[in-house]
Amino acid sequence: MTSTQLKAVGAAGTTVLLWASAFVTIRSAGAAYSPGALALGRLLVGTLVLGVLCLVRREGLPHRGAWPGIAVSGVLWFGLYMVVLNWGEQKVDAGTAALVVNVGPLVTALLAGWLLGEGLPRRLLAGMAVSFAGAAMVGLSMAGDGTASVVGVLLCLLAAVSYAGGVVAQKPALRHGSALQVTTFGCATGAAACLPFGGVLVSEAGRAPLSATLDVVCLGVFPTALAFVTWAYALARTTAGRMGATTYAVPALVVLMSWLFLDEVPGAVTLLGGAVCLAGVAMARGRARKPAPTASPATPHCPATPGAVRRTGPRPR
Repeated sequence: MTSTQLKAVGAAGTTVLLWASAFVTIRSAGAAYSPGALALGRLLVGTLVLGVLCLVRREGLPHRGAWPGIAVSGVLWFGLYMVVLNWGEQKVDAGTAALVVNVGPLVTALLAGWLLGEGLPRRLLAGMAVSFAGAAMVGLSMAGDGTASVVGVLLCLLAAVSYAGGVVAQKPALRHGSALQVTTFGCATGAAACLPFGGVLVSEAGRAPLSATLDVVCLGVFPTALAFVTWAYALARTTAGRMGATTYAVPALVVLMSWLFLDEVPGAVTLLGGAVCLAGVAMARGRARKPAPTASPATPHCPATPGAVRRTGPRPR
């Protein structure tokens, strides 16, 4: 594995870890902030941090060819996805939300295979099937007595579809702009789309406890500003389908973080599902071995033309 591939793997791992933490943090902040206000606050913080990074690195505006993808991914992924995910997590637990949202990578792979011409390798599909089975085990084991809200599940499904559309739109944009540029202006586009929630954000921030406001800031800095940049960096160096499959590790990490920070001890089925989930990720991200070249049977040397034969005797007259 080359150094570039190692950096891409490290960036993808950072993204998955930070996005998993977002599911837990959203549940905490959602007690004081409504879905739209939480999304807008997170995006404003993320845009501020990313804007400072752009200024420090002296990155200007991306090429005009990147703007269509930035606009679509900004509205779908940064805007719609965050609002409906926040709303869904107010009705279902974090593990169930992580499970349902992880339908997104399957939609991503299908859309990327169709719209971006990436194809659907059998190894990718097999890994996704294994990972989805593991994610299902994780989510079902965390669903408790099975009273998850149907509305919450539908909202998480909408979040999954909007996330998939955003990923597929972002991939072509990365051909014309850097990961930081595409992420910064995508985040700013999402914040602009959420501006109608500005009044609610101001009102709720005035009465929210400090811990909830700090949760919003953390969501903006880490799962948004940092994680979306590392995601774009890795996405620019691999296929959208393979990157989407990587996020199947999120439910397993949500279980671990819930165990550590919320004192929720996972059961045996949950731990087994997490292991299956990670195994599928490894399968989907792997590359099929190329068959060893077969030696062709030896054939006598036959010059293509008589002129190719080196003459050693006198020339005929």
